[in-house]
Amino acid sequence: MGKQQTEEKVFSFMEKHKMIQAGDQVILGVSGGADSVCLLFLLLEYQKRAAFEMLAVHVDHGIRGEAALEDAAYVEELCRQQGVAFRLERADVKGFSKAEKCSEEDAGRRLRYEAFERAALEFGGTKIAVAHNAEDRAETMLLHLFRGSGLKGMRGIEPVREEILRDETIPDSRINAVRRANIVRPVLCLERREIEEYLRDRGITWRTDGTNEEDEYTRNRIRHHLLPWAEREVSGRVVEHMCRTADILSETEGYLAQQTEDALEDCTVRHITGDITSCTGMTGSVEIDVARFLAYHPAIRKSMILGLAEELSPTGKDISAVHVEAVLSLFETEGNRRIDLPFGIRFVRQYGKVAAEPASCSEVQEPGELPEPEFSRFLLSGGEEVPRNQYTKWFDCDKIKEPLVLRFRQRGDYLTLSDGAGNMIHKSLKDYMIGEKIPRGLRDRIPVLAEGSHILWLAGYRISEYYKVDRNTKHVLQVKLKGNLPGQ
Repeated sequence: MGKQQTEEKVFSFMEKHKMIQAGDQVILGVSGGADSVCLLFLLLEYQKRAAFEMLAVHVDHGIRGEAALEDAAYVEELCRQQGVAFRLERADVKGFSKAEKCSEEDAGRRLRYEAFERAALEFGGTKIAVAHNAEDRAETMLLHLFRGSGLKGMRGIEPVREEILRDETIPDSRINAVRRANIVRPVLCLERREIEEYLRDRGITWRTDGTNEEDEYTRNRIRHHLLPWAEREVSGRVVEHMCRTADILSETEGYLAQQTEDALEDCTVRHITGDITSCTGMTGSVEIDVARFLAYHPAIRKSMILGLAEELSPTGKDISAVHVEAVLSLFETEGNRRIDLPFGIRFVRQYGKVAAEPASCSEVQEPGELPEPEFSRFLLSGGEEVPRNQYTKWFDCDKIKEPLVLRFRQRGDYLTLSDGAGNMIHKSLKDYMIGEKIPRGLRDRIPVLAEGSHILWLAGYRISEYYKVDRNTKHVLQVKLKGNLPGQ
């Protein structure tokens, strides 16, 4: 495939999925590898069709020493030559992996997206473009299949991850209005060989990450052994066929989701009262009519139960096929019974109804009822003891550059935390709340003290490392909240 054919293939793919439009501010992840360099040059060509701005973000994971520094220098020089704005982000993947008890592969992915989202907030980004290719999609499909994924997981990587960015009620304030960019993957339609052929045809070089050649990660073993075997022994177009199947599954899952939503409207009643407060996104319980439920196809029934259970779950996850099957058994035999799921979720059969109930918890404040803050500022003369209670906190006043707001959480909020090795890292407030197992229903009711999207204090839990009072602090801001905090 020649240069022009490759560009037309990608541009048609982008336009089919409405990835980038004129006027967009695009955050572009550029590692220096073939995929991301190819994406950079394709988007430069696409700018001739639609005028949009780009900011290239390169993330140094703090793992590969001198090679990583060379990668960063290469990407910076490449961007300079092409007239593309460049931003370097550094991350401590090993420290984050240890602190979060996750794999380095997962830590790297999470830190990359956090870096891209920070850039989007500051740049006013409307899209984040990343360079996943067709093999990446096929590998993800196989990983999900081997791990027991359902239909949703079998779609693999999606061309666009829909996430609304802007709060139009906040005018002329990009840092507050932009919450998260839509993730777009323009080269998902290209196989790796097509990407490298395009770069060679244009005489463009790229960097090679030696860790991609190792078999330490499960994904690499699939890439190096399983897919090549399938291409040799089954079909030379196995990746193309898998991606076509992923598209079909994506359409099917979308249709199933719509049918499930309609079915839930038909056979459920939500009970929302002032006497029942939950620790999840629901308040009260959901009552399912057994006769109406059983009238639907088994696939829709399973989808309804899975959707309700995930809605009640603090993480939105951790519900397996075993749990769904257990709940379905309530509908198949008469008699009053109960099925308990993780996180204290329960489904209770009583006569012709099954109630889906969240875990009970302490009384919480309704959204909109913020405690009254009391602010005071003073010079630190030494000897004062930092308060250690949940209602009063001290902050380094000189680090605060913008007006503070006491509010509830918003998309894009983040904390600065210590990685355990003396380094400070940014972590999304959402991920922090999930890691701390804060019930989903409480998350929107906990007051936060914020400077823009940077959270100084998640009331009742912790303050940001960045704003802490230390030996260099001169001026202290004391903040005291009057009234009870949610869940306390």
